[in-house]
Amino acid sequence: MAGQFVSEVNDSNFEQDVLKSSQPVLVDFWAAWCGPCRALAPVVDQVAEQFNGQLKVMKMDVDKNSATPSRYGIRGIPALLIFKDGKVAEQIVGVVPKASIEQSITKVIGAPVVA
Repeated sequence: MAGQFVSEVNDSNFEQDVLKSSQPVLVDFWAAWCGPCRALAPVVDQVAEQFNGQLKVMKMDVDKNSATPSRYGIRGIPALLIFKDGKVAEQIVGVVPKASIEQSITKVIGAPVVA
């Protein structure tokens, strides 16, 4: 379910791909059966393209990976966590407007929103 600018991440490569990343990473915690997750997916793809080069965007299927979501207290999906320097910098739960996601990303990366 990942788009052109979105990669899959799992429990085994999470530390390397997310926590040790040199650039901020937005992780979309989702599941195939989750309607709101599917509704948010195109927005996540748009944000990934928009911030390409400034932010990595990854998706984690909570049904296939249980360790990481429980480690970060993911109780409801969709949940978007933005990691910077190995720590959660922003957290967004539920379906929110694209502008809200952009605002959270901009807060973390410190760059203006590119239209």
